Amino acid sequence: MDAISDALAVVASCFSCGRRQSLTIDGHTVVVRKRLATGGFSVIDLVEEESTGRLLALKRIACHGSQDEAAALREVDVHKQVRHPNLIELVGHRLLTLRGAQLGPTSELQLLLPYYERGSLAYELERRQQGGNHLSENLLLALFRQVAEALRAMHQAGISHRDVKPHNVLLSDDFSAILMDLGSATTAKVQVCGTNDACRLQDEAAEKSSMPYRAPELFNVDSYCTIDQRTDVWSLGCLMYAMAFYKSPFDVVYERGDSVALAVLSGNIEIPQGSSYSQGLHELMLSMLRVNASERPFIDDILKTVAQLQAAAQNKV
Repeated sequence: MDAISDALAVVASCFSCGRRQSLTIDGHTVVVRKRLATGGFSVIDLVEEESTGRLLALKRIACHGSQDEAAALREVDVHKQVRHPNLIELVGHRLLTLRGAQLGPTSELQLLLPYYERGSLAYELERRQQGGNHLSENLLLALFRQVAEALRAMHQAGISHRDVKPHNVLLSDDFSAILMDLGSATTAKVQVCGTNDACRLQDEAAEKSSMPYRAPELFNVDSYCTIDQRTDVWSLGCLMYAMAFYKSPFDVVYERGDSVALAVLSGNIEIPQGSSYSQGLHELMLSMLRVNASERPFIDDILKTVAQLQAAAQNKV
């Protein structure tokens, strides 16, 4: 959710609740300082660790029964399965039972995460757009490579992220890219066997994968097909496009209220005239944005091409 990622990005105004709430999660005692944002299924608070003064982000996911709990805990499982310098770290977690709850949530999953003051890539791109200041090709490739390397670690573990977008990429103090929000992550390779499977996968994508970055095969899932990790490759293509030109090729369609599904399935993507980026970068971008998933490169091939483009860009300096 955009609100959640922005929460890790930009500190919102303080909320007043009298005495500050104190919590202990996996040995980390923290005090809630501010409410950062509220999303559809969770909220984010800015917290301070009492012993160190370190600022952290606390993600609270409301659960309405055991099915919600299992889905929420999947995010914890993914964190345990995949660790990478460019993937957000899980500092700690706990599942809190809300006693006496009848109509509201029955429990709350609390995830303690690093707080990145620089904010999200979406915030950085918005700031640059206002000043007409594009990312240089060197910086674009460096950031993109870090996101792709985090995805490769996930794909090697048999997991797809399924919601790669600028709002889910944070920037560290040294301007490294950190891929976040593993709440949409799922098994990378899925065999669809019948209409029920197709509808279930399509509904899941509609709930968890942002439309302007969602792969074509997730808008209209065939009854008998194989969906693989190249759903993330499509999203990576949209991400690179946004890094170069501030927005996904489908953000404008979404903002107009037109059909994003039709726009995505048409495959009509053009590089803006006057682009200052290399032909090689344009070609890589478009290769990831092929409507037919079988024609898209896998993550290892993408990283090889990025390394070649980085070497070529360095030679021009």
